[in-house]
Amino acid sequence: MDRTAADPLIGRVLDGRYRVGPRIARGGMATVYEAVDLRLDRPCAVKIMHQGMGDDDDFARRFVREAHTAAKLSHPNIVSVFDQGDDDGTLFLVMEYVSGHTLRDVIRKEAPMKPAKALALLEPVLAALGAAHQSGMIHRDVKPENVLLASDGRIKVADFGLARAISAETQHTATGGVLIGTVSYLAPELVVDGKADARSDVYSAGVLLYEMLTGRKPHEGETPIQVAYKHVHEDVPAPSLLVPGIPPYVDALVARATARERDQRPSDAKVLGQQVRRVKAAVDAGLRDDPDLTADLRPRVISTDTADIDRDLSYIEESPTLRAPVVPQGVPPISDLSGESTSVINAAPPMVQRRTAEPRTVRPAAPPRPPAKRPAKKSGYKPSRRGPVLLILVLLLAVLAAVMGWYFGIGRFTTTPGVINLPEAQARVKVEAAGLSFEVGDKAYSETVTKGAVISTDPSAGDRILKDGTVRAVISLGQERHPVPTLRGLTVDAAAEALDRASLDVGRVTKVFNDTVAQGIVIRSTPPAKTELPRDTAVALLVSRGPKPIHIKDYTGENADQVRDRLVELGLDVKIEHDYSEDIKAGRVMGQNPGAGSTLYKGDSITLTVSQGPPLVEVPNTVSHGVDAAKAELEAAGFKVSVQHAPTYIGLGYVLTQDPPGGTMLQKGETVTIYLV
Repeated sequence: MDRTAADPLIGRVLDGRYRVGPRIARGGMATVYEAVDLRLDRPCAVKIMHQGMGDDDDFARRFVREAHTAAKLSHPNIVSVFDQGDDDGTLFLVMEYVSGHTLRDVIRKEAPMKPAKALALLEPVLAALGAAHQSGMIHRDVKPENVLLASDGRIKVADFGLARAISAETQHTATGGVLIGTVSYLAPELVVDGKADARSDVYSAGVLLYEMLTGRKPHEGETPIQVAYKHVHEDVPAPSLLVPGIPPYVDALVARATARERDQRPSDAKVLGQQVRRVKAAVDAGLRDDPDLTADLRPRVISTDTADIDRDLSYIEESPTLRAPVVPQGVPPISDLSGESTSVINAAPPMVQRRTAEPRTVRPAAPPRPPAKRPAKKSGYKPSRRGPVLLILVLLLAVLAAVMGWYFGIGRFTTTPGVINLPEAQARVKVEAAGLSFEVGDKAYSETVTKGAVISTDPSAGDRILKDGTVRAVISLGQERHPVPTLRGLTVDAAAEALDRASLDVGRVTKVFNDTVAQGIVIRSTPPAKTELPRDTAVALLVSRGPKPIHIKDYTGENADQVRDRLVELGLDVKIEHDYSEDIKAGRVMGQNPGAGSTLYKGDSITLTVSQGPPLVEVPNTVSHGVDAAKAELEAAGFKVSVQHAPTYIGLGYVLTQDPPGGTMLQKGETVTIYLV
């Protein structure tokens, strides 16, 4: 089910810094979302108070103050508070994001647990509570949903300070007190007068241990009122009654932590943690019983003399009725983040009145009294009125239970049927068959729910709803798909605007040289145009860098034919010129235009000047010259001279012939042969 389809907060940036992501959980006063701190680029969790909670200035001030106090708590077993803010009336708290699951998940899967494991899980919880208690902070809402088990094995306690901020706002009103907390874990004093201290957290931790050991809550009832009544008037039973084999000293630890009289509990979580470590050591040692440890942990013995009994009975007789709570209009029910009911109980005066316990001491056993003689009946003897009064009290309590049962569910409420993934028509039939009205609210896209089927309902499936109430459904528009627009030929900025209009994002931009597409223009997209994609999918772009530049170097002295072939392969138009050079051999490059260091592009021209070697010189005619004169003239012209005897040589010393003959054009340095007669 797409739980975030119709949530307007998703995607919103709070205080210009925190981008709200998927919803993690929803409670009665707040919703928790995954988020990203844009400034530090790190994940976090944002708890956003429901709309209207920030309208009360007193509440807002207390919320800020308690958030500051919670932020000062620094402990490895406490979820850190990073920031707090008010974004245009939206109160929010930024916390450490812990990826994993809750203790509630562990209890559902593994309870009843072995005492060793239950104590090992409780120890870091008490370490966190102990650190808070040492700092003057009370949690007030210790429950499995607020104990987070990270995927790396860390155990952290969440929601420090928030419960205190809320109760500070709502605890004492003109008409009475409002009690906030999950009723299954409330200490008796919170039910009676709404006042809490560190020992109230100790009680909740004891209930937590009981539930891990047994898999059940110690007090159960059909309504929150019944459960709260049991917290005040009934002791938490020994876990071994449900799970035989639990050592007596573990029973004693639970009894000590959950004593109804707060004076009999450990003074704070740090003290309880020390006791837990003692008990855990005994469990690890395999002790089935330790009478000394059991005796140390048992709550002190309560005096049961006749005066105490009379006072207890007189208290019951003087308070024969319990006033039914009246929930003020506009006060919503509170749910913890896992969906378990968290009760809001209004009491004016408090729901249950209980006298303050007098100091309890261990008294020596009194010797048995001799049976008293019953006085003889006298004329006009009046029977005791206590029996009828107690009977009336019992009847009134039964009536009260019936009325409260009707108010909290029996008769007034039914449960919302499950219609997720059903087509709209079938969902309507199923809801109306349950006696409820069906109304289509928003329509939203969903990747998992087919078009025309139900994504979610308000109330959710299984939630309580007044008979004749209305179930509002969010209907699926199917998978959200958007075609990729044609991007070829656009600039990168124009392509980004086109993708934004199509509800898509720009992905990786790759730039390549291209001889036909101008620089900065899109060549193609991946996926190609008209491809159907989900919203916000990234589309990759291939962008032209224009023609590839060709960097010209100095080719002087290189083989002209090889240089020409390379430049032609790069796409240049090569022109060849020839010239003579006395320094560069023929066939080698002796010049170029443009010169070295220039940048050309495909299709541009370059001219190479190729050497023909040294320039040609006319050979002098030395026939009939004397040998010395002929040699001197030829050498002066730059030639080398070779002297040979002609076949008819007779020793005259004159040139008969020469090779090559006079007038021939030769390069300087070549050899001319003269033949003498």
